[in-house]
Amino acid sequence: MSSPRRIFVIGATGAQGIPVCKGLAQDGGYALRILTRDPSSARAKALQALGDVEVMDGTFASEADLRRGFRGCWGAFVNIDGFNCGEKAEIFWGMRAYELAIAEGIKFFVWGNIDYAHKMSGYDARVRAGHVDGKGRVGDWILDQNKDNAGKRMDAALLTTSAYIEMNFGAQTIMTPRIEDGVVTWRVPIGEGAVPFVALDDCAYYARWLFDHPERASGMNLSVSIAPITYDDLTAAFTKVTGHPARWIDTPLDQYFAAFPLPPGAPAAYNADPKDPATLTFVDNFSGLWNIFKYYGADREGPFARDYRLLDEIFPGRVKSAEEWVRKEDEKLKAEGRGGLWESLQEGNMKMVLKIGEDGRKGRL
Repeated sequence: MSSPRRIFVIGATGAQGIPVCKGLAQDGGYALRILTRDPSSARAKALQALGDVEVMDGTFASEADLRRGFRGCWGAFVNIDGFNCGEKAEIFWGMRAYELAIAEGIKFFVWGNIDYAHKMSGYDARVRAGHVDGKGRVGDWILDQNKDNAGKRMDAALLTTSAYIEMNFGAQTIMTPRIEDGVVTWRVPIGEGAVPFVALDDCAYYARWLFDHPERASGMNLSVSIAPITYDDLTAAFTKVTGHPARWIDTPLDQYFAAFPLPPGAPAAYNADPKDPATLTFVDNFSGLWNIFKYYGADREGPFARDYRLLDEIFPGRVKSAEEWVRKEDEKLKAEGRGGLWESLQEGNMKMVLKIGEDGRKGRL
C-alpha cells in the first residue's frame, strides 16, 4: 500500500488550521508537515496526535524555511497570520510562498483566503481592512498565475472564509459578548448588516474536498459561509436554544473601540511597523471590517454572496443557520461536561478561539 500524500500546512495551529489539519488527516487520507513557531505548544502537540504529522520549527517569513517545508510534499495549505506580520509582509510572503512551492515541486496549492473586500466593493473607502485585502490581493494574483501553471507545474485554489461564528462566544475577539444584568449582550457597530459567518469545524470538509478533487478545484475560489447572519438571528438563536436572554446593541465605532485596552495608534498586526505609513491601526482596520458587514453583508446577491448550492453539494452536512450552530455547540459543551453555551459565557469560562488571544498580540514572525 502506498504512503499517503503529504501536505505542508502553514497556519496549522491557528483557529482555522486545526480543523483543516483534522480534515486532511482523517482516516489517514493525508500525511502532514506543519510549520510552527513553537513545537512545544499545546496546539502543536495536539496536532501530532492526528497521525502521520511532522512538526517543523520555523516561520513563513523565511525563504529557507519555506523551501524546507515544501520539499518532498505533494500539496500545501498556506494560511499566513496577517495579524502577526501585517498587510505588506503578508502580500510579499504569500506571493513568495506560491513561487517557492512551484520551485520545490508542489503539485496542488491552496491559499487560505479572505474576500478582497476593497476591490469587490468598487474600492469603497469605508471598507478598507488590511488583514482582509492583503489576503485577497494574493488570492487574486494566485488565480491569475494558475491560468499559466495549471496542469503543467502546479494547480492552485482558494479557500475563502470570513469571520468565524465561534468568535461571538470566545474570549478576546472583536465579537466577544458580555453578560449585563443577566443578559448576553453584543455591542457591535453593524447597523442593519449581516456577517457571512463561517463554522470552523466545517472548514475541515471544505479543505479536504479541495485536495481530494484537484482537477475540479484548480482555479476555484471556494467561498464558504453558513449564511448571511444578522445579530437578530444570533440573539434569537441563543435564546431559543438556551432559554437565556440575549440582545445586541448597535454601537458607534468610537464607543465600540473604547472598550479595547490598546494604546491609541496601535497597529492591527503586532509585528507591523507602526511608523510605516502603509500600516493600518487597529481602529482603522476593524472600522473597515465592520463596515464591510454593515454596508454589504446583508445583500444575498451582492459582491460577497456565496454559492450555497455548491456548498451543499460539497458538504451536505454543513451548518446552515445560526440556530443550528448554537444548538450543536450547546450540545457539544454539555456532552463534554462543561455545562452548555450559557455556562461557557460566564466570566472566566470563555475559551480562546483565536491564537492571537493566546499569544497576547506578541511573538516572533
